[in-house]
Amino acid sequence: MDTKKLNFIFFGTPDVASETLEILKESGYLPSLIVTSPDKPQGRKMIITPPPTKIWAIENKIPYIQPENTKELAENFSGEKNIPDFFLVVAYGKILSEKIINMPRFGSINIHYSLLPKYRGASPVESAILNGDTETGVTIQKMSFELDSGPIIAQEKVAIGNNEKAPDLRKRLIKIGGELLVKTLPEFVTGKIKLTPQDESIASYCKKIKKEDGLIDLGAELPNVLYNKFRAYAGWPRIFFFRNSKRIIITDAEFKNGEFVIKRVLPEGKKEIKYEEFTKTSISK
Repeated sequence: MDTKKLNFIFFGTPDVASETLEILKESGYLPSLIVTSPDKPQGRKMIITPPPTKIWAIENKIPYIQPENTKELAENFSGEKNIPDFFLVVAYGKILSEKIINMPRFGSINIHYSLLPKYRGASPVESAILNGDTETGVTIQKMSFELDSGPIIAQEKVAIGNNEKAPDLRKRLIKIGGELLVKTLPEFVTGKIKLTPQDESIASYCKKIKKEDGLIDLGAELPNVLYNKFRAYAGWPRIFFFRNSKRIIITDAEFKNGEFVIKRVLPEGKKEIKYEEFTKTSISK
């Protein structure tokens, strides 16, 4: 079987998905169709913006669809005659029905950025850092209808740097995940890989991150907890506290001699400044 000629459909929406597509392209794998989320308003001006995966699809002349909901998604595949070899799902953002998951010849494959069954759910990279883990990894799993519970096709561990932030760790994991998938696909579709069931007794879950998760209490939380939050939420929502009803975002910090040391902050409505300067201003009183 020429695995480079596999017919697969890609489901994904954010940068993590488009970056994975680029890795696949470099190795000669291109989807026959891309399924992504609808354009959405973004930024302060709420400008309607296409998701990164749609932009990638247009640039690479790959057909794409943007179903509004799971019902519309199901309708798109209801009359599918040319059954694909597999679906590949990377941060699509919607739950696929069991029928859709099982539609392709080899089922559906998902790249998850943790060592499953640890950190099933929406924020595995941030959760690993929040909990002070020293290692994490990437799991290629054959999807089942229950969240991130499918049998494991392949895994790769990676150490987490003491000062590594979530955006940097995610970037590394995307590369590792894409390369692991490329290496794994030929053996998977030819039946040479024995799938490993997940151990449900040690499964753990992580939630979707909300803006309010970035709120910290400098006086009550332990220094290492604050630093882990700073690293985990460095991309979004970042960590912040309030002073005189104004949001103060911590933009730079370090963990030094057992203490959480704030270096720079961004006061609401003002420019970024050194923390020592901020503490001397009237807003800090």
